[in-house]
Amino acid sequence: MKTDQNKLKAHKKRTQRDYTLGFKLSVVEQIERGDLTYKQAQQRYGIQGRSTVLVWLRKHGKLDRSNPSRNAHPVPQSKETPAQKIKRLEKELTEEKARTLILNRMIDISDREYGTAIRKKFSPEQAESSNKSTK
Repeated sequence: MKTDQNKLKAHKKRTQRDYTLGFKLSVVEQIERGDLTYKQAQQRYGIQGRSTVLVWLRKHGKLDRSNPSRNAHPVPQSKETPAQKIKRLEKELTEEKARTLILNRMIDISDREYGTAIRKKFSPEQAESSNKSTK
């Protein structure tokens, strides 16, 4: 019986005047930290309005939601010259080729020593076409 009363108290419906600025800021902070989604916050705190928490996020939140595409992946301002960029990319390519060579050798060793078949077996037609395209 007492647990039913506690559940009712936890999910008590609230009116707009119950929401203090501190409460709003606390809810917004929990959402921005990732502790809750806005829907979970509505359920946990008994907030009735569907967009109430979203309005709080827009008004009190620290994240700029006005232009989400701009905030999602900021483009770094590059100060490297074209020659520096070419040198960096060539180094990355060399490292990636070495990495690929090591991984291929690991697969060959695994296939040979443990009898695995990690590589996809191609049909003769596919093998010939892939050999032509790599030459």
